Amino acid sequence: MNGQKATALEDFCSSLGHAFVRFDYTGCGSSSGNFEECTIGKWRKDVLSILDELTDGPQILVGSSLGGWLMLHAAIARPDKVAALVGVAVAADFVVTTFKRLPIETQKEIEEKGEWKFPTKYNEEGYYSVTYDFIKEAENHCLLCSPIPITCPVRLIHGMKDSDVPWQISMQVADRILSKDVDVILRKTGQHRMSEKEDTKLLVNTVDDLIDKLSTLV
Repeated sequence: MNGQKATALEDFCSSLGHAFVRFDYTGCGSSSGNFEECTIGKWRKDVLSILDELTDGPQILVGSSLGGWLMLHAAIARPDKVAALVGVAVAADFVVTTFKRLPIETQKEIEEKGEWKFPTKYNEEGYYSVTYDFIKEAENHCLLCSPIPITCPVRLIHGMKDSDVPWQISMQVADRILSKDVDVILRKTGQHRMSEKEDTKLLVNTVDDLIDKLSTLV
């Protein structure tokens, strides 16, 4: 993963002598694989593999957008391996809820064609090609319809100018998580990627505060 937020966090952790792992999911970014053959379940396995094979001891997980959804699943599946969570524009359940908001006729058309051209400004084509099977599989990983069994500290950062994932989703996540140590930080002018200098500084400071907090608990 070569994104600005990831590299800034690695530089910060390195300056403190902390280990750090950054990675793209299969078929995403710099990772190999075909995006159109992936599922939420497959990406969930990617995260768990990283936790199980490349880390030692409880970790602070940082996830942006889709990564925010997946970090929640990782915390549920590996509670002993997760010390805290930091989510940026957490996109929990987003592809499913977006699909279900489409007109019924459009949903049926996508089901018949087996493909959904999900609009995006982060791709040269202007869309991600998502299969109907991807949507149905993603339904198995929805979290917002019931309490989320996570009890570690959680910090959720979201831009109020996010045109891709509404900031209200972070509020829903905060409400559903069982942990009492949950903070939601809203950036009034923040966009989806939260990649402005001040956004990155906020993210780094949030992680720094969690490191301090967890250190005092040891």
